[in-house]
Amino acid sequence: MLNSPVLVLNRSYLPIHVTSVRRAFSLVYQGIARVVDGEYRSFDFDQWSRLRVHAVDGTTAHAADGSPIEWIGTSRGPLPAPRMIVLTVFDRMPRRHVRFSRSNVMTRDGFTCQYCGERPPRSHLNLDHVVPRSAGGRSTWENVVASCLDCNRRKGGRTPEQAGLRLLRAPARPRWSPLASLPLAHARHAEWRPFLRVVDGSAAAREMIH
Repeated sequence: MLNSPVLVLNRSYLPIHVTSVRRAFSLVYQGIARVVDGEYRSFDFDQWSRLRVHAVDGTTAHAADGSPIEWIGTSRGPLPAPRMIVLTVFDRMPRRHVRFSRSNVMTRDGFTCQYCGERPPRSHLNLDHVVPRSAGGRSTWENVVASCLDCNRRKGGRTPEQAGLRLLRAPARPRWSPLASLPLAHARHAEWRPFLRVVDGSAAAREMIH
């Protein structure tokens, strides 16, 4: 629950980042951000902590998309987990190092095989070392790509040239923030959609990914 995604907006209410519920609460508690609810009202920590677990009619409260609101147990009692926050101090979140991981490599490559260009189900994608580890290849952004199982088997422990394969593009360390991967990596909450329309399919989002 504390690792659930929260959309971060800058002071102009433009989406700039995705963080966790845990960090969102920390930012709101410090006064660096305010929680934004499904009606796009903003709350500081004290205001948010006074919200009640149940709706006025005694039933469990629901979010704008009809799903039950998720609650976090705290010393102040249960608090609703935020889905969006807006920064009050910074225009952007501090830049973070993009962690090298399977999911981030897949996101960088658009969940597309970098040899044949096919986009199979995620269960049929693997990671491939361009220069095989047996030949000294390292597990780095510049040497690991998404590969379908067929191309992975065809390539084996060889280089692409030795296997008669060509990369769609040279792998590189990505420059995007987590926001760029959002349409691929996270289920969207209904409250996010008006803000995500400004980046969905845009050249800016594609530039962040590539």
